[in-house]
Amino acid sequence: MNDDKKEMGLFEKIKWWANFITTIVMNSIIVVLGLVAILFFLYFIDVSQNSKKEGWKPLYNAYVIVSPSMVPTIKVMDAILIKRADEFKIGDVCTYFSKDPRWPGIMITHRIIGTDINENGEKVYIFKGDANYSSDTLTVSKDQIYGKVIMKIPKIGYVQYFLSNAYGWIIAIVVPCVGIITYDIFKLYKTSKLKRKLKRGVK
Repeated sequence: MNDDKKEMGLFEKIKWWANFITTIVMNSIIVVLGLVAILFFLYFIDVSQNSKKEGWKPLYNAYVIVSPSMVPTIKVMDAILIKRADEFKIGDVCTYFSKDPRWPGIMITHRIIGTDINENGEKVYIFKGDANYSSDTLTVSKDQIYGKVIMKIPKIGYVQYFLSNAYGWIIAIVVPCVGIITYDIFKLYKTSKLKRKLKRGVK
């Protein structure tokens, strides 16, 4: 902290740190929204050109992890971004659509640990969670795999959970807005008061 900040009063310091934190948060939100906008643009182009094709899968998709099966690589409440791919190899972490009767219709994110050939002569993949002792019960065909994991965002699932509740939106949106409005009103009051003093010739 430089000399100017050392000379600030308590209120000025609080105001400076509030502005600093708000700037960081707002810039972060802008960056995230920019990335989301780019992904949506690519997704829209992909949908418009390929959605009518048989077996089409989205170019990008995102999921929040709720199981510890991939710890420590991916932890509970981490978010992952997956990208559609045509080729998969051993070691890839992928998300696939489960046909296991115990987990029907569930999207599972595990690692490919091997391959095999099924009764129809087709190549299938063997998956296993990094934290699991054994591989997944059923092998996985290529058309079940939605894509490879290309990015992990730690603990972002907590933010999603927080914002999905009414009180979360109130704290995240309403409270900052009220704070900004209150600060602007206070600033206008101080400016108006200073102008009245100057008008009366008081410095």
